[in-house]
Amino acid sequence: MASTSQNRVPNVSDLLSISISICFFFFVFFYNGLGVEAQTSPVFACDVSSNPNLTNFGFCDKSLGVDVRVSDLVKRLTLQEKITFLVDNAGSVSRLGIPKYEWWSEALHGVSYVGPGTHFSTLVPGATSFPQVILTAASFNTSLFQTIGKVVSTEARAMYNVGLAGLTFWSPNVNIFRDPRWGRGQETPGEDPTLSSKYAVEYVRGLQDSDDGPDRLKVAACCKHYTAYDLDNWKGVDRFHFDAIVTKQDMDDTFQPPFKSCVLDGNVASVMCSFNKINGIPACADPDLLAGVVRGQWKLNGYIVADCDSVDVIYNSQHYTKTPEEAAAKTILAGLNLDCGTFLGQHTEAAVTQGLVNESAIDQAVSYNFATLMRLGFFDGDPRKGTYGKLGPKDVCTPKNQELAREAARQGIVLLKNNAHTLPLSTTAIKSLAVIGPNANVTKTMIGNYEGTPCKYTTPLQGLTASVATTFSQGCNVACTNPQIDDAKKIAAAADATVLIMGADLSIEAEWRDRVDLLLPGQQATLVTEVAKASKGPVILIIMSGGGFDIQFAKDDDKIPSILWVGYPGEAGGAAIADIVFGSYNPSGRLPMTWYPQSYVDKVPMTNMNMRPDPATGYPGRSYRFYTGSTVYTFGDGLSYSQFSHDLVRAPKLLSIPLEEGHICHTSKCKSIDVVQQTCQNLAFDIHLRVRNAGSMSGSHTVFLFSSPPAVHNAPQKHLLGFEKVFLESQSEGLVRFTVDACKDLSVVDEVGSRKVALGLHVLHVGNFKHSLNVRI
Repeated sequence: MASTSQNRVPNVSDLLSISISICFFFFVFFYNGLGVEAQTSPVFACDVSSNPNLTNFGFCDKSLGVDVRVSDLVKRLTLQEKITFLVDNAGSVSRLGIPKYEWWSEALHGVSYVGPGTHFSTLVPGATSFPQVILTAASFNTSLFQTIGKVVSTEARAMYNVGLAGLTFWSPNVNIFRDPRWGRGQETPGEDPTLSSKYAVEYVRGLQDSDDGPDRLKVAACCKHYTAYDLDNWKGVDRFHFDAIVTKQDMDDTFQPPFKSCVLDGNVASVMCSFNKINGIPACADPDLLAGVVRGQWKLNGYIVADCDSVDVIYNSQHYTKTPEEAAAKTILAGLNLDCGTFLGQHTEAAVTQGLVNESAIDQAVSYNFATLMRLGFFDGDPRKGTYGKLGPKDVCTPKNQELAREAARQGIVLLKNNAHTLPLSTTAIKSLAVIGPNANVTKTMIGNYEGTPCKYTTPLQGLTASVATTFSQGCNVACTNPQIDDAKKIAAAADATVLIMGADLSIEAEWRDRVDLLLPGQQATLVTEVAKASKGPVILIIMSGGGFDIQFAKDDDKIPSILWVGYPGEAGGAAIADIVFGSYNPSGRLPMTWYPQSYVDKVPMTNMNMRPDPATGYPGRSYRFYTGSTVYTFGDGLSYSQFSHDLVRAPKLLSIPLEEGHICHTSKCKSIDVVQQTCQNLAFDIHLRVRNAGSMSGSHTVFLFSSPPAVHNAPQKHLLGFEKVFLESQSEGLVRFTVDACKDLSVVDEVGSRKVALGLHVLHVGNFKHSLNVRI
């Protein structure tokens, strides 16, 4: 979300030093630490049991359609009252039975205490804290994405029923993880538009899908931050002032697809516009991006909200308008409906008085907001009498939900190196384990940012100690300026095996905190190398982080036979790590982002938004789709304790695209043709693959279908068409089918942003297997 300038002051120097601002620390401390109960009943309108006169209002009549109810409500409001519904801390209208409502709640990977709409108390002291999104995405399991969303929305509804949460959650973050230094990359599904789109759709469905019908909402999700937002604070350039210069081609084939999928396929109830400017225009003041694309082309059924204080930023930081009234008018006219902040509440009436915006535009904006609340049941009377009315504290942090958090972490953890089958460790052969590193016994680090209070923690040390006897040395803190190397070496030399748990935390990568390099912080690498030299037994290096690191030194070190990346693995992260290390679970995670060498960031400024390489300047491009340089690890990397193989069962070698008589490509040589509905009918085909587990362990395996299109329109060198997660018993096989839509999957975006089917040879990749497909007219 909201992203969030969390204390609503646009010139704050550090919004998230430990993931939440001081005001929210106090907020959480007050309610959670002191156990004070604010209220124990939900906030809702149209409480006809308390005020029977409300039955006379059409907007309280559940038998009417949403549009009719909204129209009835808006007609009853004064301009001043309408304006109070343009901000997240929405006003109350007691004469109409409408209480105050706080729109800002968060649920990135569990119900969060970030945002004033949600808090914990003695009644509900915590909620299930799933792995940070980047690790869940590494599972490449779409059903898991949705299942987590369902659990989060159930816990959210349970908390709403006792007055501890709202109904509108500004999650998920579906920005592309364009640059490895971005502090918020951890919140995203990674660098690939296909994965990000699938994650967005499934998580949104999990949050929103209601048992009351297709146009009702369990809770309202929000896809953010629209768009081309992926820089917070790098070398003096911050998100309030950054102007993202983006080509039409990159916009349409990289940055926009997750948002488009959110709206068209996920039917998300909200889109949040971002702080930054795009090609000179602030995102929240761009009528083409908001009214034109989100509302016009994609037909958003919901509301558009500004990231927190971004309207204020447009005027006070970006100086895009001369007066605050102009900023209010421009954003509303661009298609903004709700301001996270106070700016529209303060300046909209004057904007109307000055003739900068008509009251009808205010009517339209609040109508979208009210319609969302209608779909949530906010105007249907007491929600405890409704479908989700029986949910309560008993439904939060259930054993089943906590086990899902552990399972999600297990599915996401990525085995990057495993020489000589060092992992899994045997609990019978390994009698003593040295556990070393700044992240070896952490709690809060495991849940990343936009977190809530978890049900409980299992640290890595606790998880490992549950299986074998351990000795522990922190070695250093994450900054690692003064490592205690001798102490660490001593316990490593005496143990049967050593586990080093290194990496980052929110002091290294977070909102408002981008990295400047890709090296392990401080002297962590020295600690790793020295411990590996001294260790009596095998050394397992575990990296806990959101972004990737240049750990080529460890990849090349024979004394470090195994490497795991565990993201920020959530409340049960330590148990999941132990499950992988000791082999009760076969790792199946795959990297959702490229791990670059340090040399990459030495020569590539974070401010360069171009995805495609430029041979003339030596610019190497970004992500596995375009990057031409060397990598430490690449997108999709990940090993298993089993050996999986793929065989092609069925796939076409030729695809002919019918064109109408007289089409120019009948007489002229065309490299591509426009994607149009008439041409694209009946052009889907299936690819059937046989997947075999030849190993001795049962396990899951992600089957990736990539395509290398013909070299036209600066097309990607390779891009992901789809993926399937399959579970296979040892020495068994199964069939996997991909349906390929020629116009969707074999098309590329040209230089002006138009989608074209590339003619010529497409090479389809599955593992080491390649299949050539000729597309012609």
